[in-house]
Amino acid sequence: MKKLMIFILVLATMCLGLQAMAQEATGLAQEPAGEMKEAASQAQEPAGEMMEAAQLGVSVAAICKSVVDREPVDAGISFAATVGKLYCFTKIIGAESPTQIAHVWYFDGNERARVDLAVNAASWRTFSSKIIQPHELGAWRVDVMDAEGNVLKTLEFEVTP
Repeated sequence: MKKLMIFILVLATMCLGLQAMAQEATGLAQEPAGEMKEAASQAQEPAGEMMEAAQLGVSVAAICKSVVDREPVDAGISFAATVGKLYCFTKIIGAESPTQIAHVWYFDGNERARVDLAVNAASWRTFSSKIIQPHELGAWRVDVMDAEGNVLKTLEFEVTP
């Protein structure tokens, strides 16, 4: 009986020792994970700062005669008065959430049209068009503006006889 009691005490001590070792091992295993989480959050901070610094921009812009498959066709800076209609094509980058831009068409310094366009992704292609009257000869421009009215890009072109 004495031997049985000693055996049970040894067994219980071993079990308690194993349990304590398991808790220590678990605690040690959790500390690096906590450190890793802290390191990961520190690594994400610069990315967050970069996202805040990211701005809406125009990566591609063109005045063209047509848009086919979301690409400008016959882009240029000088067009004949017989062109009929011109398009302002833009590829907008950097939108962190849905927003709007505007294509503001000017002829001889006077605003002739303002077209609000949705931007629904970080990279978004869109365009507007303007009918060009045969008598509207001279300097034209289109300002691409963000939702706050900041000019992102200016495209200048001319309509010739």
